Amino acid sequence: MDRRLIWQLAFRYLRGKRSANAVPILSRVSMVAIGVSSAAMIVIFSVFNGLESLAKERYKVFYPDVKISLSRGKFFAMSKAGTDSVKHIEGVINVTGVIEDNVLVISNNQQIALTLKGIADNYFDVNDVRQYIVGEKKVSAGIPYTAIAGARISSQLGVDVSNAFSSIDLYYLNTKMTNPVNDPTEAYRSLKVRPVGIYSVDEEFDGKYILAPLSLVQELFQEPDHYSSVEISAEPDAVPGIKKQLQQMLGSGYKVQNRFEQNSTMYTVMSGEKWAVEAILLLVMIIATFNMVGALSMLVMEKQKDIAILQVMGAQPGTIRKIFFLEGVLWSLIGGVSGILFGVLLCFIQQRFGIVKFGGNFLVDAYPVEMKLGDISVVLCMIISVGLLVSWYPAMKATRAVDPTLKSA
Repeated sequence: MDRRLIWQLAFRYLRGKRSANAVPILSRVSMVAIGVSSAAMIVIFSVFNGLESLAKERYKVFYPDVKISLSRGKFFAMSKAGTDSVKHIEGVINVTGVIEDNVLVISNNQQIALTLKGIADNYFDVNDVRQYIVGEKKVSAGIPYTAIAGARISSQLGVDVSNAFSSIDLYYLNTKMTNPVNDPTEAYRSLKVRPVGIYSVDEEFDGKYILAPLSLVQELFQEPDHYSSVEISAEPDAVPGIKKQLQQMLGSGYKVQNRFEQNSTMYTVMSGEKWAVEAILLLVMIIATFNMVGALSMLVMEKQKDIAILQVMGAQPGTIRKIFFLEGVLWSLIGGVSGILFGVLLCFIQQRFGIVKFGGNFLVDAYPVEMKLGDISVVLCMIISVGLLVSWYPAMKATRAVDPTLKSA
């Protein structure tokens, strides 16, 4: 019996009889269940991809392509010659020195602890914060000293960039003071700056950083010509090679990290959440396909006469098994592919029109979605695997239904 007849019989059983028979109904229910699960997988994958891309885009603002810092300790010195040697590495676009540490901030009788980041003139060429800044997009070490604060910080302190008299007092522990009890007024060093710009990137960052001129912050920290990190912008394909070359150049006393390594926890958690949800949806799909096992088993019972006729015509047990096995795979594929197409359509509509909105004040109005061919391939592989798995038992049952007393013609 040729393969063409196997396919013809499988498609004939797929159409089913136009009657109130339970098998066609159960088969359609099984297809719908698989389709809904498949569509949900596509949508969930795409939403997680969109949220991950959004987070990565925001984190790029304060996480450079490559970052050099100490393995132990806070501050280190790097000469101009050292900086120039980094610039000459192939793939490096720009290099900037940064110094940062925690400070106490007081303004309008409000005080909070946050991170003061001293930045050089080319800092915004490495980390593109400009697009998120309202007001002046640079800081000045000339009088008056100026700074840029996060939106949440500005709100907490009640500062107004349009007010020429608005100011922020920064206090840092005087590390050179040996006995602060003798002179408590020297326990802290201070710096007064005027906020001239506000950045709004993300709730986390908006309440974390104040950006001020590098030379002023180095003086406040009493660390002239020292940095807490050297940040590098680079061509994407060149990052692994730059990281390897810098690590060999600097030795084990320094950490050279790419953007993922600088915030590995965030990326790992996002990826873990995505696959955890997909595992749950896969389990739901497997449970949903139990209907298909029952429907295929009922189909085998219903087609006892057909099985007997096929046996008399010369069909081997393996051929009969293939017919019902193919039937189960077709049910899975029709339901799964329909679900994938429906999920892709939903994602396209969300991308185009942004129908599902975020509640409250968020970075974007609508849920971001990003479809990837790899995710669709994964879902399709899951559907095929589940279809093969659940079709095996009914197909074997069909083989056992063969009457051994009938002889092949």
